[in-house]
Amino acid sequence: MPIGTIIKSRRVLEPEERIAEVLFGLIMVLTFTSSLSIAEAGRETIRVMLIGALGCNVSWGIIDGVLYLMSCLAEKNRNLRALQRVRKATDPQKAQQLVIKGLPAAFGSVLEPAELESMWGRLKALPEPPRRAGWDKHDWLGALGVFLWVFATTFPVAVPFIFMHNVSGAMRVSNGVAIGMLFLTGFAYGRCVGWPPWLVGLSMVVLGSILVALTIALGG
Repeated sequence: MPIGTIIKSRRVLEPEERIAEVLFGLIMVLTFTSSLSIAEAGRETIRVMLIGALGCNVSWGIIDGVLYLMSCLAEKNRNLRALQRVRKATDPQKAQQLVIKGLPAAFGSVLEPAELESMWGRLKALPEPPRRAGWDKHDWLGALGVFLWVFATTFPVAVPFIFMHNVSGAMRVSNGVAIGMLFLTGFAYGRCVGWPPWLVGLSMVVLGSILVALTIALGG
C-alpha cells in the first residue's frame, strides 16, 4: 500500500460539511437581497446589492478554500504522526493499541490480537514515510472545488435581480429560490444523518429565515 494512501486527506466534498456551507452562503446572500426596499430600490441600488452579495460569496468561497487546505494539511500530518508512532513502537501490545486508536471504534473492537499484529507488521514493512506531509494536486483541486461549490450554490438567489427589471417580482422569485434551496439543503442533511428528510427540510427553511432575520437585525 503506498504511503500516500495512508496519509492522504479526506475526500473533497463531505456531505455534511458542504451542506453547512450552502446554508451559510444562502444566509449571507439573503441578508443582501432581503435588505432591499421594494418601494425605493432602483437599478443602481440593485447593482450595488448584487455586487455586495456576489462579492461576499466570492470572498467566503476563497476563505473556505484556504480553510480546506489548512484542514487537509493538519489531517495529513496527524495521519503521518500516527503512522510514525506505530512503526517506531517496539512493544507489541503498545503497537496494537496504537493501531486500534487509528481505526474507527466499531472496527477496532472486533479485531483479534493476531490481526492487529499482522497490521502492525504490514505497516512496518512500508517504505520510510516522509518527515512531514504537504499539499498535492488532489488538495489544490479540492480547494478549487470548494470555492466553486460555495459560489455556485448561492448564485441562483441573485439571478432574478439580474434578468428581471421588476424589483417586486425579482424579490418573490429570489425568495422562492432561496426557500427551495433551504428545503433541499435540509432534505439532504436529513438523509445524511438518518432523520426524516421532509421534516429536516422544513426545519431548515424556518432556521434559515430566523438566522437571516437575526443577521439583518444585528446589522449584518
